Amino acid sequence: MTVRTITVSTLKTLKNSVIGNPAAKLALAQDTALIHLLVNCLKHPPTSYADTQESHEDIRIESAHVIASISYGSEVALVSLIRANALHAFLLALSNLKPHDAVQLKSALARGLRVLSAAVAEVVGPSQLGLRTWSPDLRSEAKVALSYLFEFDCLNIFLPLLADPSSQTNIAIAQLIGTTVRSEAHRNAVTEWLPPSERSKEIKGRRGWEKKDLVNSNSPARQGGWVVRLLVNFLQKKDTKLQEAALGAISSLAMENTVVATTLTKVWPDAVDTPLSIILNLMKSRSTDVQLTASLCAAHVLRATASHHPGSVDYSAALNVIHVVNRVLSSSSETPQNKIKTCYTLYHLVKDDKDLCREVYERGTLEKVVLLAKCITPLERTSEWEEDEPESTLALREATLTVIAAISLFDNNIRREVADDLQLVPTIQVSLSHKNIGIRHAACTCLRALSRAVSIIRTNIVDSKIGMELFEIFKKADEDPRVTYAALNTICNLVNDFSPLRPKLLDQGLLPRLMQLLTSDDINMRVGALWVMRNTLRTSDPSTRQTVMTHLGWPRLVMLCNDSNPEIQEQAMSILRNLAEDEEGVDYVFESIDTETLANCITSGLESSNEDVTHHTACFLANIANGSREEQDFIFAHAHIIHAMHDCMTDAKSDTRCPLISCILSLVQSNIRRKQELAEAGITSTLRHMCDWTAGVSASMSPGGRHHRIHMDDDKEAAKLARSVLDLLEHNIGDLL
Repeated sequence: MTVRTITVSTLKTLKNSVIGNPAAKLALAQDTALIHLLVNCLKHPPTSYADTQESHEDIRIESAHVIASISYGSEVALVSLIRANALHAFLLALSNLKPHDAVQLKSALARGLRVLSAAVAEVVGPSQLGLRTWSPDLRSEAKVALSYLFEFDCLNIFLPLLADPSSQTNIAIAQLIGTTVRSEAHRNAVTEWLPPSERSKEIKGRRGWEKKDLVNSNSPARQGGWVVRLLVNFLQKKDTKLQEAALGAISSLAMENTVVATTLTKVWPDAVDTPLSIILNLMKSRSTDVQLTASLCAAHVLRATASHHPGSVDYSAALNVIHVVNRVLSSSSETPQNKIKTCYTLYHLVKDDKDLCREVYERGTLEKVVLLAKCITPLERTSEWEEDEPESTLALREATLTVIAAISLFDNNIRREVADDLQLVPTIQVSLSHKNIGIRHAACTCLRALSRAVSIIRTNIVDSKIGMELFEIFKKADEDPRVTYAALNTICNLVNDFSPLRPKLLDQGLLPRLMQLLTSDDINMRVGALWVMRNTLRTSDPSTRQTVMTHLGWPRLVMLCNDSNPEIQEQAMSILRNLAEDEEGVDYVFESIDTETLANCITSGLESSNEDVTHHTACFLANIANGSREEQDFIFAHAHIIHAMHDCMTDAKSDTRCPLISCILSLVQSNIRRKQELAEAGITSTLRHMCDWTAGVSASMSPGGRHHRIHMDDDKEAAKLARSVLDLLEHNIGDLL
């Protein structure tokens, strides 16, 4: 509709016309002049309009409502609002509010800011409920807008509204925090913020050398900060909407935030229960929305609290979350949206935690999720099916597959349950070709988890041909990069030595596709492509090695071994290690790389501060030590390798130390006359120190290293190897030429 005069009546009509009407939203978004007029109304309503009885406040309120209505659902509308500086307009309007201004105006502005900010944050990501796709231009502009929102001056405008007398305003700002805080930087910005009055106390009460978490209990920064204290206080109100908003905000602030999460597990002064206990109690609320938000909040608190202490999750509290999840998933009356939220709560609870994954498997939660996924997924592929499916069903299928993948990641018994007993593979297979990107991504992720089981690759994946279907998706140049990356991670498993699919994938274009991905700007994609090559080379035959290296190229491999990114360097050194798994492979490496270049690659790997890089380099050296006499002599011909080996032996962890000592053992067994060179490099004395330490004698190792002491508990195998080397050296066993 065309709006020529701004009045309350025309604004209300405009608002009603765009609600649930994408075409109307698009038409409004394309009317740049009207968008700018609406944004300006937030700050300065027009001084002349048709109905003189209407107040400036009413126009500002209705303008805020219209902007909020068009913020979601249209890229064009969101771009228009960002370019019209709508965020700035909301913040300016809030900062200029006077005491006599109506509460309704303040609430409308706060709500409008919340809705627009949430829409911007959803574009920037990561998404809170599934995968979304946005144009690069919108993402770029949204990142700038979101960064502006979390600038200190902007926080000074909207965070104080948490203490506003109006509960509607409190709710809007708490919801804003819950929906927009998605990164560590923004989390810290909010939790560290203090109102001016407490800011001055904080500065006066602290000496410069004191850390924040060591400040006394009377500090304004106590109990997770001012914002967290207010949010916890909201939990104890009777207003369920306020409770839900506060839980959402605490959830976002506690996510992967050990400091805030730990604070919530302790009893605060003048309190009876811990904040976590209050959150757990709210999981029994009569309001399903409060139950679900409390469950997600508890999941984030529990996981963040235990993030630095694996296996230390509070399982009794986790079981409370699992109970809510099971109830919602079992209910036939719960809405798809609630089940979607429940699936992602479960995902955040169990993600990357083997014990919790086992727990939800044993308590029947996994079976409920799998049955739900199968129930909403027809196995017949028809265009009508894809066209007619509600958005909520698509999102629920994505959510179920995502959480199934997380639960199945670690345990073969769980994977067998999913693939054989619950027969989910056909559901995954039909989802792989779905037009919805989120569903394709979740299906790839699910297949990746299942493909970690050898038996499933050899039976379900081969027999159903789902592996080759995934490979066709992987080869598509126009596929969404996130789907390609998820497929790439699955291919990593499908090319292992135990997989019947390895030769098929190589024959049908695997390596050319990997070389394309090696040129990607995405570091994860490059690492993944190298990882596939690494797995392809493991226990491979000479023909496979030559095929891989024809595509990768030796000069490129050398360059990657010296890459500044340790993840790239790790994969490159692992490729060298797998190329040299037998004597023929060692010969192939020495024929293809000149000795000086190879020596520099090895030294660079041993001197890396990354333990994975040093480990693969040490294993590569151990492989060289099993080569010919000339190849063994190469190690001693380059003194910097011997010295780097010594430094690494004293500094590295046991899984790196063992292959290094194994390398030395092979060298000594081959030629005892290397005894003098080992002694001069300090290796012999270091081996003695290892044996002394494991015998109960304190052994201080080389100063200045990454670790200054060898630990007995994790070095028994290394000490055993060291003793074998010393026995050879000290008893002067004959030259084994």
